[in-house]
Amino acid sequence: MVVSTPRRPGPSDPPPYAGSRLGLPADGPGSVAGWGRRLSALTIDWLAASLVVIAFVGVEQWSNSGTASALTLGVFWLEATLLTALMGGSFGQLITRVRVTRLDGRPLDLLRAAGRTLLICLVIPPLVFNPEQRGLHDLATDAVALKL
Repeated sequence: MVVSTPRRPGPSDPPPYAGSRLGLPADGPGSVAGWGRRLSALTIDWLAASLVVIAFVGVEQWSNSGTASALTLGVFWLEATLLTALMGGSFGQLITRVRVTRLDGRPLDLLRAAGRTLLICLVIPPLVFNPEQRGLHDLATDAVALKL
């Protein structure tokens, strides 16, 4: 009986890239979205949520109230959850051409989208990630953020 051992990568082997273990392409559509694109999307989403709250409570109330911060977070959570479930990404992700799907390519259902967004709101889960650039929020919901 011959037992094979896994081959160690050699100097001529290409270096692994984010998404290689998932069978995703190294670059282009369908590859893992980079951190710059994701951070841009998050910034756009937060600004949009802030503008919505300002439209309802006014600039002075928004800048002087801790309640306005909670409202902004709530608007962000609602927007990101609904758009991720319905369109495959939040407002900012759609603008920056990022799509969030399950690993099998299916869209996230409303419950997974809500859980993923809640974990993003907690801040720490997206900062803990694996070599595939999937944070705890993606691992918990079987999701991956891809370039369009």
